[in-house]
Amino acid sequence: MDTDEQLAQLPERDRSPGPEQGRERGSRSARFPAFASFASFAARARRWPAGGGPLRRAGLLLFICMIFLLLVSSYVVQPFVIPSGSMRNTLAVGDRVLVNKLAYRFGDGPRRGDVIVFDGTDSFVQGAPTENPVAALVRKGASSVGLMRSARSDYIKRVVGVGGDRVRCCDRGGRLEVNGHPVLEDYLYPGDSPSQVPFDIVVPEGKLWVMGDHRSDSRDSRDHLGEPGGGTVPVGRVLGRADWIGWPMGRMTSLKRSGAFAGVPDPGAGGAAGHGGGPHG
Repeated sequence: MDTDEQLAQLPERDRSPGPEQGRERGSRSARFPAFASFASFAARARRWPAGGGPLRRAGLLLFICMIFLLLVSSYVVQPFVIPSGSMRNTLAVGDRVLVNKLAYRFGDGPRRGDVIVFDGTDSFVQGAPTENPVAALVRKGASSVGLMRSARSDYIKRVVGVGGDRVRCCDRGGRLEVNGHPVLEDYLYPGDSPSQVPFDIVVPEGKLWVMGDHRSDSRDSRDHLGEPGGGTVPVGRVLGRADWIGWPMGRMTSLKRSGAFAGVPDPGAGGAAGHGGGPHG
């Protein structure tokens, strides 16, 4: 058989073989449909802000700013609008104070002389106040930038006694006493006495005794002695420490811990044990 006949009998060679089938062949998108869908979604998401013009970009920027402000006000610093005159002259009605929410997050607790914001549920307010969900959302957003006051159960007062302290008023000189030590309250509203109502209480552990600086215009621990909790506020209900007045500009200043309690002895060292539990006189 000559050469031409041999070549004619050979099978024809495939000049364009198809791709081998197997896990190693084909694109990633073909092998993973979910990846392809995600990649397509990501590409559309990247194009979306520019596709709607300046209004869409402005709306997106506003949304991101609101989320950022909500996170900051929930975990770091929150503006608080002063709704009443109970803390005059330290704080005036309409002041915006900045509440440091990290002040007590790392082991340190509220101290005598601190100005704190706390949730008064089950201490100053019996039972959680009800609120329309939409109104609550609007209030939360507006309060995060200081445009509205926060929840109706939030209060701002000064810490006068901590767990174990015996707080009484008044001594023969008309002064507040903590653990038998008279306190010269230089922050009181001019003309106010430490208290028109006499009281004598030992603060339970984990609780705080709080009072307003404008004693004659403040509903504070004294007014809730006969209620559950005895007027004291659980430390766990403290939202933060008021560290600054941020607005109005003419009143911008830091709020430092009062030095009036510097000489107060530890509980038990100056007569903390005693009556406790209710008013006297």
